[in-house]
Amino acid sequence: MAVLGATLALAGCATGKASEVQRATEGPTAEEIYMARFVGDYGRLPTFDETLAFRAALDDRVAAYLSRRPDLSTSTRASQFTFHRRAAVGMTRDEVTLLLAAPSVRTDDVERMATTAKQFWPAVGQNAREMWVYPGGWSLYFDGDRLVDITVTGKPPL
Repeated sequence: MAVLGATLALAGCATGKASEVQRATEGPTAEEIYMARFVGDYGRLPTFDETLAFRAALDDRVAAYLSRRPDLSTSTRASQFTFHRRAAVGMTRDEVTLLLAAPSVRTDDVERMATTAKQFWPAVGQNAREMWVYPGGWSLYFDGDRLVDITVTGKPPL
């Protein structure tokens, strides 16, 4: 009986953590968003060939983008595109869209942004003027053209 009680208590703790918000400086990878959207749209994981096609298309988009911006291709930020393929604070809207595609939701509603950022809103709200929502609980906050903050809901500690 004690084991059952401990198990239920742990399950309750784990359930409570699923809705916690975390603040991050790096967001989702392009592949993470691709997979989440694919599963959401088709109800299955992509095949090897479908994933390979996605990666090849992303490689082509990244190469074309960096060739049009030689200043970026020689900076330390280039690794975000060429290796990590992950959105990060400081990126432009174009850079985030290049990696993650268009968001599921865009909003400049302060109340919705505050509700999403929860306990981090006092800090996030200082610079956030717009929020982009992506699958997997990711919320990206912009001030003008720059990504200024990231929160994620329902993930284990980053």
